[in-house]
Amino acid sequence: MIARLAGTVLEKQPMRVVLDVGGVGYDVHVPLSSFGAIGEPGSTLVLRVHTHVREDALVLYGFASQAELTIFEKLISVSGIGPRLALAVLSGLPPLELASAITRGDVGQLTRIPGIGKKTAERIVLELKDKLGLAAPGEPAEAASGPREDLLSALVNLGYHRPTAEKAVDDVLKAQPDRDFEVVLRASLKRLSR
Repeated sequence: MIARLAGTVLEKQPMRVVLDVGGVGYDVHVPLSSFGAIGEPGSTLVLRVHTHVREDALVLYGFASQAELTIFEKLISVSGIGPRLALAVLSGLPPLELASAITRGDVGQLTRIPGIGKKTAERIVLELKDKLGLAAPGEPAEAASGPREDLLSALVNLGYHRPTAEKAVDDVLKAQPDRDFEVVLRASLKRLSR
């Protein structure tokens, strides 16, 4: 299975890129959230890849960040959500906002994404609410865990290695000790993407 591609951008269209890797052009579907991070043709690009195999096709889905790949793979684990719909969901909301909407159970925000109806949004919330590691605002977190542990859990569930996540969270908490959970999480993700 292909898990990562590094090469030169040959073609770039919304939700699709052709990447030249050692003389072979790979056609990779990407969400709009990753599309913005892709340079113009001729620039170098590294994508994390999910290889989807069907009996009639082998399709590559590429992501600029590990968080996008992790959420994509969690979305396709939901019954009735295929890779194309998962890509549309990731294109409709940035990964952090999407994870936050799911953990809050915000069906209304999910149904604003084209292609997602109320039943599909409810199924996403039902199946993924506890799998993304974000505590919904107003809900008590587990007694033993504090804000730092909640942040670490969220980042680890998004695919970041714990030691790297710990350093980012500690740095952000040191600089912004009294900030809201989502603000600190967003700052931690920004630090991790450098």
